[in-house]
Amino acid sequence: MRLPVIHGLIRRRLLVNFRVDAEVMERFLPPPFRPKLHLGYAIAGICLIRLEQIRPGWLPRYCGLSSENAAHRIAVLWDEPSGESRQGVFIPRRDTGSWLNHLSGGRIFPGEHSLADFIVADDGSRVSMDIRARDGRMAIALRAHESDSLPESSCFDSLAESSAYFQGGSVGYSVTRDRYRLDGIRLQTDGWQVRPLTVENVESSFFADEAAFPAGSVTFDHALIMRDLRHQWHEEADLFSGGIKS
Repeated sequence: MRLPVIHGLIRRRLLVNFRVDAEVMERFLPPPFRPKLHLGYAIAGICLIRLEQIRPGWLPRYCGLSSENAAHRIAVLWDEPSGESRQGVFIPRRDTGSWLNHLSGGRIFPGEHSLADFIVADDGSRVSMDIRARDGRMAIALRAHESDSLPESSCFDSLAESSAYFQGGSVGYSVTRDRYRLDGIRLQTDGWQVRPLTVENVESSFFADEAAFPAGSVTFDHALIMRDLRHQWHEEADLFSGGIKS
């Protein structure tokens, strides 16, 4: 049993993006996914999101819940049995600071979440985060501030180009305990506006794992931030893969 459409407010959403060797990324992804390339690179990253007022649409806002969450994601393409080509993100891991999200994810709400501890400071311009999963398998450290432009080293020429690329990734498929089934969910936002985020320091145990990403195959590219955005979560039909790669 799954919940109906979920409404809420994205108080803060950070997209911390890395460019990855396309062949390495191809080997990492389960079928039916293939990397969505930009200038020959696969694009992966971490979505760091604070959600507030989360509730079924028939409940008033003051009944909603808040949480800090992290999702490691990879921009992908895939083909439906009908032959239609689609785009979205593959999510090999989700983490949350909310016990409710942890217990309900994958049961009454798509997306299984591991439990993590979040230390967050956000003054409206500067953001710092230290996140550690309680299973010991994920750690993130980030120091960043809002800015006006992407770094010159980015493979994206402009904020508009980056924004358009990530706006297409509204559908996400997450791994589950069943190695062959992927939970699907679609994010619908009331508008779309991102700003550049200058990253002073980022550390990710996920992307530092050389068993998955050999040395030199993954590089930080740029980051984006969005704030105060009304949204809804919609369930998507499950996908079935040939098994999650390890």
